[in-house]
Amino acid sequence: MSTLALLSMDAGQTGTKVRLRWADGSSRDDLLPGVLTDRPLAPQLADIAERVSHVAGAVPSTLAIGVTGVTDVRAEADALLDRPALAEVRRVIVAHDSITSFLGVLGDQQGAVVAVGTGVVTLGVGPRSAVRVDGWGNIMGDAGSGYWIGREALDAVMRAYDGRGEQTALTPLVRERWPDLEGAYTSLQADPDRVRLVASFAAPTAALAADGDPVARRICEAAAAELALSVTSALQRTSAAADAPVGAIGGVLRSDLIRSAFETSVRAARTAVRFIPPVGTGLDGVDALVELAADHPLRGRLAELVRAEKEVTA
Repeated sequence: MSTLALLSMDAGQTGTKVRLRWADGSSRDDLLPGVLTDRPLAPQLADIAERVSHVAGAVPSTLAIGVTGVTDVRAEADALLDRPALAEVRRVIVAHDSITSFLGVLGDQQGAVVAVGTGVVTLGVGPRSAVRVDGWGNIMGDAGSGYWIGREALDAVMRAYDGRGEQTALTPLVRERWPDLEGAYTSLQADPDRVRLVASFAAPTAALAADGDPVARRICEAAAAELALSVTSALQRTSAAADAPVGAIGGVLRSDLIRSAFETSVRAARTAVRFIPPVGTGLDGVDALVELAADHPLRGRLAELVRAEKEVTA
């Protein structure tokens, strides 16, 4: 049987995509549950890696991970190397998922990538530097994300209920989940999966916006403006070329209304930008970490640890 050379993990809040790659070039992809960013990440990542390795019947030589919500990539890499079940892993690479999204979308090109699902993060890469914009979580940031849209929708419904805001088709949508609107907030606060629950209102909000509900439309247009601001800020801070490529991925941008408004807002600020389709996926971006050049502007934003040979064989 061929040696398991690489386990790549693209860990988001909605799901974790994994890829097993053997030394003979064969590979297999799978989808597992996502991670919870309000809990320690290393144990969750290690559990996934151990589960996948157990099913594969082998521990990978290299473990590469792109993960949402990570603040200290070195600490996460250290913790993974310390797991007894991963003692045969020789090399661990950990990066924020903004980096792996960028590499999956633009590859080696310079420009900006916004990845927007439950949360959102934008990464810009220029000739000499790389910057992250937003991705600061649902309490302090994530403007324009699925959570942000869902939160705005819930706010609009309660404003309408109180008489503080315009009536909206969002109200019956929310009543499907909570018939008693006055009890909705306590139920939501007590739900351990409340972040994903709030974000689940993003897609139906976009659908109602497309159907003409003015409140839903304003929410979606505001989300698009926030996403555009993050992208243009990233391009400006990295001194990107006027015609720099921009990639935009994630479930929120499946809405034609949001994507169109987003592109219009970006072009209003930077008329020459080029919106390009992804060259690959976030999981491809995780794979790219393994071969990232030493002088790449993103190199300083990831952690790579190599276990001493004697530790592996002891």
